[in-house]
Amino acid sequence: MVELLHIPPACNAMRSIAGRHMSRYFYTYVLKSKIDGNLYIGWTVDLRKRVKLHNKGLVTSTKDRKPLQLVYYEACLSKENAILREKALKTGFGRAYLKRRLNIIPR
Repeated sequence: MVELLHIPPACNAMRSIAGRHMSRYFYTYVLKSKIDGNLYIGWTVDLRKRVKLHNKGLVTSTKDRKPLQLVYYEACLSKENAILREKALKTGFGRAYLKRRLNIIPR
């Protein structure tokens, strides 16, 4: 089971529009390959379905790296915030943050 470790301020609260709560989230997620130990970072609107697609080999970028394990995710209120967070995690600083957060020891 994956624990929600961190949600950035722009991604963490339910928004109310015209008195209705929005419950649709956009997820930024990190998968770890059980083959080579490398991380894959992406975003989606349906986290469970997306992880299943990765593990069935239906995602080109990870089809040769399966099985994959979901090791981290964040829920955002907008697609734009999820994409920005994905881009941030793909930088050198973002990957260093993930390695510290996930206690991944460099090889």
